[in-house]
Amino acid sequence: MYTEEQLYSIALRECSLIGDITFYKLVRIFGSAKTVWETSKKELGKTDGIGKKIISDIGNPEHLKFAEKEIAFCEKNSIQIKLRHLDELPDLLNECDDAPAILYQKGNFNPQLKNVSIVGTRNITSYGKKFIEDFFTETKNCKYQSVSGLALGVDKEVHDFSNQNKIPTIAVLAHGFHTLYPSKNKKLSEKILEENGALLTEFNSSRKPDRENFIQRNRIVAGISPSTIVVETAFGGGSISTATFANNYNREVYALPGRITDKYSQGCNQLILQNKATAISTIKDLIDLLGFNEPLHKIEELFPSSKIPIQLSENQEIIYKIIEENPNINLDDLAQKISLSSHKILPIILELELLGKVKSFSGRQFIAI
Repeated sequence: MYTEEQLYSIALRECSLIGDITFYKLVRIFGSAKTVWETSKKELGKTDGIGKKIISDIGNPEHLKFAEKEIAFCEKNSIQIKLRHLDELPDLLNECDDAPAILYQKGNFNPQLKNVSIVGTRNITSYGKKFIEDFFTETKNCKYQSVSGLALGVDKEVHDFSNQNKIPTIAVLAHGFHTLYPSKNKKLSEKILEENGALLTEFNSSRKPDRENFIQRNRIVAGISPSTIVVETAFGGGSISTATFANNYNREVYALPGRITDKYSQGCNQLILQNKATAISTIKDLIDLLGFNEPLHKIEELFPSSKIPIQLSENQEIIYKIIEENPNINLDDLAQKISLSSHKILPIILELELLGKVKSFSGRQFIAI
């Protein structure tokens, strides 16, 4: 069930000064965590950007002993070990530059379902709770997974209403699977697994729920979904960091506006004011924006119009084909693929939009229609 590569990955990630980005760089250069572990320090030192301090702890037998214990712990507790460099992380999360090198999983994560992250304050008000209840009632027949952080307040309500409406829910933890924080949510965590959901964490069984872990956890909540909804948060609340991560990953962010005098609406109002989130006007509009209302079957038009094939120019055809083959490609990646500057590509994309061939999204991302 468990592999040598998982063992050496845990040991390598345990080394001081080796974070997720450095880990990923090393395994991509040398091919595997095991190879990195067994390569001489002299050879490792030839790697561009990898200094003596970084490699000094690689090969430490204490880390390998820890990894053996961690594997035994995972085996005993039915925990799956997912490795980024083997493309085992959820697709969207894997795209993030700072994605976790290792992700521990309990339960079921369905890669075929769209994820929607929903976050907010621990001090939820009746206004926020009513929004969450209405949202899950209106989307109970939609095919998706909710994602939140298993904290008190908004997170708890998200997981609860997901379970009640038979919508799988994913809880991302800020600690290892040896504990559960807050302990009040232990029964909820068990219910999540019973209802075909999952618990995820990047932290091994030695990691406690330290304060800094929660911000680190928030990047997974943001990175795993194409959309993040902020229900209620005060100025500087933890959910602001989740929204910031989502913006940095070019994901959609939606915020529930509230009265300017309500403390736990002020953070949402600020996100909207700074164009870091789209204001939620109605749940129906939000459902449309999330793409939940795409019809399963095309409805026949009363007066069907005959379609005349559109003849594209050479440049239009090249750009359209790349967008068609790379859904949600951004402008920079598009420019790189065809070796054409952004300012020359944009007018062609505008032409394709007017022809109804391409649609653009925030973050200068495009899809073919």
